[in-house]
Amino acid sequence: MKRVLFVCVHNAGRSVMAEAMFNELADGRAEAVSAGTEPQGAPHPEVVDAMRELGIDVSSHLGLMLTDDMVASADRVITMGCAVDEAACPAILYADVEDWGLPDPKGQPPERVREIRDEIARRVADLVRALDD
Repeated sequence: MKRVLFVCVHNAGRSVMAEAMFNELADGRAEAVSAGTEPQGAPHPEVVDAMRELGIDVSSHLGLMLTDDMVASADRVITMGCAVDEAACPAILYADVEDWGLPDPKGQPPERVREIRDEIARRVADLVRALDD
């Protein structure tokens, strides 16, 4: 089974949304996991609210620490916007890592969080469609 790893610093926003959307759309044909280099315990409240609007509950997600094994076992590694910060996001030091360059939703107003969520949804849908190619 194909495995996609979504990485952001705190594993509490962008990567959580991407993981949940991917797993819902892939419907068992592939699997996504997410991790962070400085993971927090729970997703940002604004992320939980934005995902709830789509009928997806991410409130029980717990941040995971990124490991070399996670990167090695993934078919695709996608960072969510931390390519500018090597110290905080060392996943970019691995070969074949794609960075989506998305802003952090933490502390953003609901309409901005929705914009970020919707851009992630568009990219995740493209990624899932590519599974069939």
